[in-house]
Order: sequence, then structure tokens, then C-alpha cells
Amino acid sequence: MKTKLIAPSLLAADFGNLQRDIEMVNNSQADWFHVDVMDGRFVPNISFGFPVMKTVQQHAKKFVDVHLMIVEPEKYVEEFINQGADLVSVHYEACIHLHRTIHHIQSLGAKAGVVLNPSTPVLMLEDIIADVDLVLLMSVNPGFGGQKFIENTYKKIAETKDLILSNNSTALIEIDGGVNIDNAAKLFEAGADVLVAGNAVFSSENPERTIELLKI
Repeated sequence: MKTKLIAPSLLAADFGNLQRDIEMVNNSQADWFHVDVMDGRFVPNISFGFPVMKTVQQHAKKFVDVHLMIVEPEKYVEEFINQGADLVSVHYEACIHLHRTIHHIQSLGAKAGVVLNPSTPVLMLEDIIADVDLVLLMSVNPGFGGQKFIENTYKKIAETKDLILSNNSTALIEIDGGVNIDNAAKLFEAGADVLVAGNAVFSSENPERTIELLKI
């Protein structure tokens, strides 16, 4: 059966009411929490770190998907797993020893993902695709929420699917950036398994209904 998972991005949540927004996701048809960690070095923005992760860990009742947009992610993966991450994804562009880092994440009991920026070709994953649990394709340039979706993502989904199948990989394909109710069905149809949605969910008048619509 085809996977259709929705992962609301807490980057777009109301940080004055973070527990409320986490509870909304808990009570919705969403499948995962998506946590975007930015360091102001790998991307031109700073989001949040361990104090916010602690709040997520205290209140989240669903799978926690942590996306590290940071340099030297290998230094921090263990602490994020200790703070409740079920899956940790690192950027191909930020990780010098990618194979080692992926296996280190898995040795700590979490799932491991690799992330590609919009301009990084899918073929760069050829030697790691059999080892990862997830491939996250950025459909905007990372660093800020609310950006316009990059149409070339559909082509990259097809290429990633081919790479997964040709290497007998079980990796899921996740899409992050500009996802909304207008393109969600097309992304799932193209081969995506997990859709990250931030502004589309948290800026809507009825976030729970929006999550339902993203899954249709």
C-alpha cells in the first residue's frame, strides 16, 4: 500500500503557544512532527535547538522527524536522539563523512535520512541510497519558511524513485518546502511518501482540516 504521510513543520508553529500547536498535531490526522534545526551557518537563518526539542519530547505523541540544516551535524545527532528524535536527517552538502554519520545515527536506534538541496543532483546518492531510511528532497532553498515551490522537484522525485528501486533500497521520499493542498496530491502521485507542511498547516484557519485535505 502506498505511503501518504503528513509531517507538519513546527518551524511554522506559534512559539507562544507551542504546547497547544503540538497537541493539535497529536489530535490530527498528521503522522509525524517535522523539526527544522538551523544554525545560521549552513543556512542563513537560526531556528531553535535543544530547549525546544525538550518541549517537543514532553508533549509530542507521534514520530519525531528532525531535519538538521547545520554544519558538522555529526557532533549533535546523539543529543537530538537523546532528546526524542525518531529520525535524524543530515544534508549531503554539510556532511563530509556521510556514510559514517548515517550508520552512527542508526547505531543509536534512530532512523537516518539524507537531504538534498534543490541544486544537488540525485545521482550523488548512488553510494549511500541502500543505507538510508529516507531521502529528503528540498523543494525550496533551505533557511526560511513560506517560499515558493520549485517545480523541478517532480523530476527529482522520479529520479530518486528510480535510484531506490534499482538499489533495492527501502528509503522513503520526503518533500519539504512550498507544500500545500494544491500540490500535495500531485507530489504523492509522483512518488513522494512524506510531505512536510509548515505555513500551509499552521497559517490556515482550520489546521486539522488542512492536514486532512493534504492526505486526500
